[in-house]
Amino acid sequence: MKSVTKAKMDKLNFYIVDVFAEEKYQGNQLAVFTATPDLTGEQMQQIAKEMNYSETTFVLSSEQRAGGYDVRIFTPAQEVPFAGHPTLGTAFIIQREIIQEPVERVNLNLAIGQIPVTLHYQQERVDILWMQQKPPTFHQIIEGERVAEVLNLEVGDLDSRFPIREVSTGIPFMIVPLRTHAALKRAKVNRDKYFQLIEGTEAKCIFLFCPETNKPENDLSARMFGDYLGVPEDPATGSANGCLAGYLVEYGYFGEGGIDLRVEQGYEMGRPSLLLLKAHKENGEISVSVGGKAIAIAKGEFV
Repeated sequence: MKSVTKAKMDKLNFYIVDVFAEEKYQGNQLAVFTATPDLTGEQMQQIAKEMNYSETTFVLSSEQRAGGYDVRIFTPAQEVPFAGHPTLGTAFIIQREIIQEPVERVNLNLAIGQIPVTLHYQQERVDILWMQQKPPTFHQIIEGERVAEVLNLEVGDLDSRFPIREVSTGIPFMIVPLRTHAALKRAKVNRDKYFQLIEGTEAKCIFLFCPETNKPENDLSARMFGDYLGVPEDPATGSANGCLAGYLVEYGYFGEGGIDLRVEQGYEMGRPSLLLLKAHKENGEISVSVGGKAIAIAKGEFV
């Protein structure tokens, strides 16, 4: 295996960002490496494993191509075609460190295609970032008893009014509606049953949600389990929340019409996170946007 330190480069700069965080040391941690055209995919995977965050991103060049910046995303275990908090956090760093002036939008060229991120400012500093995800697609419905076993829950903990279903806006998730916050907090993955379950599913990650929250101003609580990707639990999952937004509209969870919601995640991990969801259906297609804040934490250089 080629050593990362043997790559032909002058230096390898990186930034650490907390995404979907209301304040420092909350939300989901992200490492962003800038100007990395000489790294191989194998080297990027080594670095992502070394950082050991749920995702690490690599901006391949400080120059745009086709109106966007080429970016690759890695978990500690594998490359992924799309992920939510890496998309927002990377756009945040591109504006701050590469563009270095206020812009309305930053486009990221990801494996699933170009994803636009809209930036809103307060006193010339980025406040909220919004990404427009791909329209959701809906796949197989999964039996509740099997999922309850995986999560060490009772079938009665599931909200039987709505199905457990695979949904994708670029990467598929198994969306699991629960009745209570107590059930959400009690959920614990049985890894053997989990890996047996995902042998027959396109979605390899499980996303739970319920209508009870830690904070009264929020609308839903959620958790995400993704051992398959090397992420046992994730404190804030933008891609999964995009799938959730599509699911909520498709099944009329809040009645007819679109949604404009606040979703909390990460409380069970001690990393409180806030994700903003907007979605509506028009001409049979659901439009999904996920937003939140990003906070710069650190910068450094690999030696």
